[in-house]
Amino acid sequence: MIHQMALHETYFESIKKGRKKVEVRLNDEKRRKVKVGDLIEFISVPNQDESLTVRVSELRTYNTFEEMYQNIPFKDFDCDGWTMDEMVKGTYDIYTPEQEKEWGTLAIKIEIK
Repeated sequence: MIHQMALHETYFESIKKGRKKVEVRLNDEKRRKVKVGDLIEFISVPNQDESLTVRVSELRTYNTFEEMYQNIPFKDFDCDGWTMDEMVKGTYDIYTPEQEKEWGTLAIKIEIK
């Protein structure tokens, strides 16, 4: 199955260059349909002028983003050298603590197809 997801161009480029190996999402209804072996077509935003297809190699669910970041090395998110506070605050720029509490979080380990 192929899933489409928008991805900010900074993170898109990081995946494209092979530095970002784990994508962070809420474990919402859309993401719960993703299975290991599925393909994800990331569309670079805001321009939506480029896409990249990756294969899902592993899925891990967590109650909170902090729990996720305690369990997965920052370098896998292409965030080597960041602090835990920077990781969590950066994620809260995208998702709210209320969304995190409602859905939980999902780490999607990916490989460029």
